[in-house]
Amino acid sequence: MNIEPALAALAAALRGEGPAVELSAGEDGSPRVDLVETGVDDAAVVVRTSGSTGTPKATVLTLDALAASSMATALALKGEGQWLLALPVQYVAGVQVLVRSLFAGTRPWAMDMSGGFTPEAFTAAALELTDKVRFTSLVPTQLQRLLDAPSAETLAVLRRFDGILLGGGPASPALLAAARDAGVRVVTTYGSAETCGGCVYDGVPLEGVEVKLAEDGRILLGGATIAAGYLGAPDLTAKAFVEDGGVRWYRTNDLGELDDAGTLTVLGRGDDVVITGGVKVSAAHVQAELERLDGVRAAFVAGVPSAEWGQALAAYVALADSSPQGMGDFLAGTPWAPVLGAMAPKTVLAAGDLLMLPNGKPDRLSMTVRLTELHQGK
Repeated sequence: MNIEPALAALAAALRGEGPAVELSAGEDGSPRVDLVETGVDDAAVVVRTSGSTGTPKATVLTLDALAASSMATALALKGEGQWLLALPVQYVAGVQVLVRSLFAGTRPWAMDMSGGFTPEAFTAAALELTDKVRFTSLVPTQLQRLLDAPSAETLAVLRRFDGILLGGGPASPALLAAARDAGVRVVTTYGSAETCGGCVYDGVPLEGVEVKLAEDGRILLGGATIAAGYLGAPDLTAKAFVEDGGVRWYRTNDLGELDDAGTLTVLGRGDDVVITGGVKVSAAHVQAELERLDGVRAAFVAGVPSAEWGQALAAYVALADSSPQGMGDFLAGTPWAPVLGAMAPKTVLAAGDLLMLPNGKPDRLSMTVRLTELHQGK
């Protein structure tokens, strides 16, 4: 995959010599470069939000915000090194691999993504790295595939990384335990395009990042890494970004808790509460309980329209045994019923994998549509 044009355009933008850069994926997976006039001083990068819950928004990131993010990342990881690009460049985690490399003066290596993400392609790319200090960014689905790969070479290259940033969604305790037991150094990250990507590592804010909770429990992220706003959408920008106490804050849609030491725990999305039959149920809680069941690799839970309940809980479940018999046995056995009781989903769709977006995040919209259709067809 040829990343040279993207690196050149990003380098010029970071030097203040050109318009902001927006990257997208070309036919062979190589980055396609678009130069964007934003009207924002020092704008360097435009990156789209994932669109997992609605229409993607074009987020404007400034040179200062990207520099602060790169410096804070280097401090958290205790060094700068060579990065492996294993994520699509049109999303913030992918473009940040290139941006961090440019700030560090190191040479990134890009995985061949023409055939999608595979352990074989990742391993081949990792073997091309030459620096002693190595980093990469992955999403949980990618890490799970790498740990499940039968190749000893894949595990060996994973262990060579000084840090693997894991973001894009919550990682299950089982996945983190498996990585730890395999000797893989994983750092969980929390953030979004609006914060230049991950800005909270293992629950701890990066240098220059502030975290607080709103009265409704929603997480607010503030500090030097916050975006300038959304391109061409002043109303959305005013709603999501606020100035308070001399700090610029981004109001997320996630609920969280802060302990006495200031460590953040993300509890789930603020809109994941489903009111079914007059009872409020956390979809994140039901999802976590489903993922504890034997044979369940991952789950997604949503509320779907229901004439009887107003909203009904529905679950999209990825099974280790996705054969017709395996899925049939799981559905017939309803192992979730005694565990969840009254919170048990009324509709369950079994599959081998969750539906995913190109950046590795669950495609919440598509799965909700599938679950709605299945529930209404009963």
